[in-house]
Amino acid sequence: MKKFFAEFKKFITRGNVIDMAVGVIIGGAFTAIVNGVSNYVLKPLINWVLGLIVPGEGLAGAVTFLEKVTMVDETGAEVVDLANSIYLDWGSLITTIINFFLTALVLFIIIKTINGIKEQEAGGLSKEDKAELKKRGISKRNKEAVKAYLAEKAEAQAKAEAEAAEKAAADRLANPTTEDLLKQILAAMQKD
Repeated sequence: MKKFFAEFKKFITRGNVIDMAVGVIIGGAFTAIVNGVSNYVLKPLINWVLGLIVPGEGLAGAVTFLEKVTMVDETGAEVVDLANSIYLDWGSLITTIINFFLTALVLFIIIKTINGIKEQEAGGLSKEDKAELKKRGISKRNKEAVKAYLAEKAEAQAKAEAEAAEKAAADRLANPTTEDLLKQILAAMQKD
């Protein structure tokens, strides 16, 4: 039992779990904002546009009745009893889709912003670069030292790529492929 609680403590105090919990809480609060924008700004605009195109109730009237039940209200008018009718509510579906896209768009913008801030803080360094800088005793805040390290790394990488290309060319000359041999034969035949 003690081991179980120790594992649970380890799990719950991990950064990912705490970040996820904060994300869920903020997401729940954010849903109210998205619903407000959708219901009080976009939905009225859509209803207005639909009203210009097709006279009616806009999204609220966008329903298809599979089984329509009517009743008489207190004024004596015959009205649809939505509680007992079977219908497809297209307006609610459209509103839900709008909410989804709004949420996805805003989350995309938030994540893009956070990732941009993280990259700016890290200076575009990979985990390996950070580990190497730490190993060399270079602070990430020391811009000149980091710049020198990145230049050295780029130079070493370019040198390694050039050496690899030279080795590949030498290997190909030492061990020509069938295609290389056929090209040499064709070139010799064309000279004659």
